[in-house]
Amino acid sequence: MKSRLLLGIDIGTYSSKGVLVREAGEVAACSIVEHSLDMPRPGHAEHDPEKVWWHDFRTICADLLSVSGTDPRRIAGIGISTISPAVVPVDDTGKALRPAILYGIDTRATSEVAELTRLFGRHFDSQSAAPKVLWIRRNEPQVWARTRRIVNGSGYLVLRLTGEATIDVYDASSFAPLFDSNTRSWSREAERHIASVDMMPLPTWACDIAGFVTAEAARETGLAEGTPVITGTADAAAEAVSAGLSEVGDMMVMYGSSTFFILKTATLCTPKGFWSAPFLEEDTSVVAGGTSTAGSLTRWFRDNFAVPEIDAEKRGGRNAYAALAELSAFSPAGARGLVVLPYFSGERTPLHDPYAKGMIFGLTLSHTRADVYRAILESVGYAIRHNIDALEEQGCVARRILAVGGGTQNAPWMQMVSDIAGITQHLPEQQIGASYADAFLAGVGIGMFSGIGEIARWVRAERVTHSDPRNHALYDDFYRIYRGLYERNADAMRTLSKIVDRGGSTRES
Repeated sequence: MKSRLLLGIDIGTYSSKGVLVREAGEVAACSIVEHSLDMPRPGHAEHDPEKVWWHDFRTICADLLSVSGTDPRRIAGIGISTISPAVVPVDDTGKALRPAILYGIDTRATSEVAELTRLFGRHFDSQSAAPKVLWIRRNEPQVWARTRRIVNGSGYLVLRLTGEATIDVYDASSFAPLFDSNTRSWSREAERHIASVDMMPLPTWACDIAGFVTAEAARETGLAEGTPVITGTADAAAEAVSAGLSEVGDMMVMYGSSTFFILKTATLCTPKGFWSAPFLEEDTSVVAGGTSTAGSLTRWFRDNFAVPEIDAEKRGGRNAYAALAELSAFSPAGARGLVVLPYFSGERTPLHDPYAKGMIFGLTLSHTRADVYRAILESVGYAIRHNIDALEEQGCVARRILAVGGGTQNAPWMQMVSDIAGITQHLPEQQIGASYADAFLAGVGIGMFSGIGEIARWVRAERVTHSDPRNHALYDDFYRIYRGLYERNADAMRTLSKIVDRGGSTRES
C-alpha cells in the first residue's frame, strides 16, 4: 500500500508555495506561483482573496497532483499558512467584500491605532489587526453593512475549503484587544469599540481539525472530498516550525519580503515594543517582532537599478538576485561609508513608526552601484541587530538563532547579518519554508505525530554562519551612525509624510 501524503500550502506577499510531503519528511512534489502586491494608495497594501489566495491555492493543488501523479485520496491532511495578520470581511456566503488588508506594511489605520492605544492603555501599531477592522467600519460603511464575519488569511482558505470559520490562537492574538491572549477568547469588553465578537471566527489551536473538504471545494481544487483540513496559522509561525524552533531560547529569523522574529519564551511575557502570544500548542509562548522591509528592498533595487542583470536573466543567464549577490562582493564591509535606513515602508519593531522613511546616507561621487546594493543588504543587518539588542535589554535572550526564508539563499547577506549583529545563524537543510511546516502541522492534526516537538524528525541544520570578530568591530561604528540617523531625522520624516499626504508630491506613483 502506498504511504500517505501531507499537503502544505503557504500564501506569501509575492508568491505562494505548496508541497506534498511523505510521512518521513521527503518532499514528493513542490509548486510555486508568483503574484503581485496591490498598493492602491500610499500606505495601503492589499491582496484580492479570490484572485490571489484562492487562485493560487487551486493552481498549486492542480500542479502538485498533476506533476506527482498522486491520487488525491492519498492526501491524509491539509495545512495552510498565510501572511499575517490579514483582515478580510466576508458576507453570509463567505464571499470577500473587499481586498484583504495586509500586515504591518499597510499603515492606513494610524488614527485608529492612536485611538485604541489611548483607550486601552497599551501599544498598538500597523501590525495590529484590530485597528484595521475599525478602519473598515468607519471608512467603508457599505462594506461593513454587508459584513457577517471577519477572517484572516488562513481562515479565508479554510472557509472556502470546509465552510467553517476558524482562526488559530497565535494569529488571533494580532486582533488584540478584541482577542484576549490570557483567556484565549474574544473580549466582550472591547467589542463596542471595534466589532461584535459574534463576527469573529472560532479560536482553535493551529493543528486542530477545522473541518473537511466539501464537495464543492473538491470540484474546484481536485482534492478528495472529506480530506481533513487543520486551522493552520501565520506564515511566520509555520516558518519557525520549519526552522526547527522547539526549545525555550530558540529564535527564528525569517528573511522574506520583510523580516520576522519569533523567540520561544518560558512564559507569556510582554517586552516593550514587541508582541507576545500563545504559540501553536497548549502551554507554549513566544515573543515576536519584525521589520517592514528586507527582500522588498532587494526587489526594489532589482526592479529599478539592475537592468543589466534582468536583461541577462531574460536571455537565459543566471538569476538576477544571484548576480546582485555577487555584485555586493565588489564593495567592502561598511560599503565604503554608506549607511542605509531600510524604512522604505515605515518600520515595525522596535520603532513602531509608520512615518519612518528610507535613507541612503554618505553618498559621494566615488560610490558605485555595488556600494549602494551592499549598503541596502547591510541595513537589514542593522535592523535585526536593533531588534536583538532591544530584546536583550529586557531580558529576552536568544540562545540559538534559526534563519529561514528566501533571503538565506544569499550567503554573503547572511554573513553580513552575522557580522553586524554578532550572532551565529543556523540554516536548516530543508529550505522550502512555511509550506513544509504546514504539511507537518497537518500530520500533527491527524495524529501522525504526537506534537510539534517531533519536527526534529524532519529538520536538520545544513550550514552555520559565524560572526567575523574583525568585521563586527568595524560595523559597531556604522551601527551607531545608523541608530543616530533615525533619532535625528524622525521629526523630518513625519513632516515629510504630512506634506505628501496633503498632495505635496509632484505626481502620482
